Amino acid sequence: MDDHSPKQATSSQPQVGLSGSPWSEKVSAQVSDSGLFPVNPISQPLPSEDDLGDLRSAQVGPEEEPTCPPGISPDAIELPEVNPAIVPVPAMRDPLADLGQEQRRVQDWFGALAFALRSFNNLNQILELTAFVASQLTDAEGGALVLFNPNGTIQLEQLHCSDLNRRDQIRAEMERITQNLSTQERSTPTAGSLSVEIPALERLLDERLRQKLGPDVQLFGTPLLIRTSVRGRLYVFSRQPDYRWDERRQQMLRVIADQAAVAIENDELTAALRRRVALEKEMEIGSYIQTQLLPREYPQVRGLKLAARCRVASKVGGDYYDFIVIPMEGSATDPEAGAQPGSRSPEEIEDFRLGIVIGDVMGKGVPAGMLMSMTRAMVRAEALNRHSPARVLQRLNRAMYSDLENSNRFISLFYSEYDPRSHRLCYSNAAHNPTLWWHARTQEIQALDTDGALIGLEGHSHYSENCVQLQPGDVVVYYTDGYTEAANTHGERLETAGLMKALQQAARRYDSPQDILESLFEQMDSFRGRQGSSLALVPSYDPELLLQEDIYVRPESVDDTTLVVLKLLADSAES
Repeated sequence: MDDHSPKQATSSQPQVGLSGSPWSEKVSAQVSDSGLFPVNPISQPLPSEDDLGDLRSAQVGPEEEPTCPPGISPDAIELPEVNPAIVPVPAMRDPLADLGQEQRRVQDWFGALAFALRSFNNLNQILELTAFVASQLTDAEGGALVLFNPNGTIQLEQLHCSDLNRRDQIRAEMERITQNLSTQERSTPTAGSLSVEIPALERLLDERLRQKLGPDVQLFGTPLLIRTSVRGRLYVFSRQPDYRWDERRQQMLRVIADQAAVAIENDELTAALRRRVALEKEMEIGSYIQTQLLPREYPQVRGLKLAARCRVASKVGGDYYDFIVIPMEGSATDPEAGAQPGSRSPEEIEDFRLGIVIGDVMGKGVPAGMLMSMTRAMVRAEALNRHSPARVLQRLNRAMYSDLENSNRFISLFYSEYDPRSHRLCYSNAAHNPTLWWHARTQEIQALDTDGALIGLEGHSHYSENCVQLQPGDVVVYYTDGYTEAANTHGERLETAGLMKALQQAARRYDSPQDILESLFEQMDSFRGRQGSSLALVPSYDPELLLQEDIYVRPESVDDTTLVVLKLLADSAES
């Protein structure tokens, strides 16, 4: 009974599980081959008596008998107890832990690149980090960024190389290649743009870089796409013989290239926005100057009332109107006769003729505003020399012809002079919209027009002149084509007929020329169908609009609109 007790059976076991034991090597080999974690040793059966005999024979050899020290019986040797649950297993790498570590590394690098995109104001800092991150995420030895500039040049923007001994050499080779390609581009007849198709240019650049870097360097690249245009290439290179350009590394490089393209586009949009802001400031200054050039008050003419308004389509417009007080020759207010400025009261204006001029410079914006300012000064100079209206236009055309010919612009101009003593209005027209004369007695409208070409169209144009006799209550309206070309939501234009209808209603209803002016603008706005906003918004936001100089948010009018209203008072005949 005692021979079969658990304790004695255990003590009779051989040394199982110790290092060097065949059984332990067998178990370890099974665990290693299975690739799994060790199973619970409690569920494993204990070795049988036959297994133990095999283990003893394996330890002493098939032909040897176990030997014991002298004086000690083999049966007296008691082997130590061994817990079969403790089996040493070689350490194994956890693939899930490796994958998580790789993901954290990728996230860290992309996080650094995203931080640079939203925090750095210097594009060079972002691009420098781009080349470095590209080499790190693709396990390459270096990265390079080559840009295709819109002006036709090709340049090595950034280079990163972990091998400091070869970095200068690689930089020199790449810069030499890009400079040679840029020289070829500038020498072509289409200088200022890339003459070679982009795919061919990319292949040529890749081929030359591989040749110069040598056969021991592996080079891989991907394009930088800004919308649909290729603006450069992002490269990584490695000298590792076993370096593999797998799908994961390709995707990494494409993502980084896209981030670099976004940074370049944002920088260009920011620069365009700065230019736009600077232009807006200049337009504000130009608008202020133009406002100061327009009459700030109406001349006080006995028996005559005036009203005028210029509504520009942009901050600086090309429309122009002016009132010029022309002293009569030999009058007490003639400066040439020694009269002092301001020596006569406004009520004594009958010693003068009143020049009334309206014009339209073709185009809008700053160029049109500059020509308008020049026209104003020259018209005043000719009018103050007491030339007739036709003579004023003829001399103006000759003086401005060369400047307008070089600028490819023309000016339409209607010039008239009103004599307060005779109530006569003499006029001459340089292809401007005919002025409308509303007769108070017959309530009919007559167009005032003469023959004459645009200012600046021909150097020796001839201009004719005519005069009309105004009667008390008559209304004269000067206008630019911004009024008659106003269109409604259906594309229909107001035309001259619409202005004549609006003038009929306003002249019959209102006595004040200012009220007539307000009524004319209200009827134009009503015809256009303005819905509570004076701004025509540009359709859905597109960043490319910032790069186009001819796109801007503008008032609802597509052209400048100017009206001048002159009315002869009912008691002017008595005065």
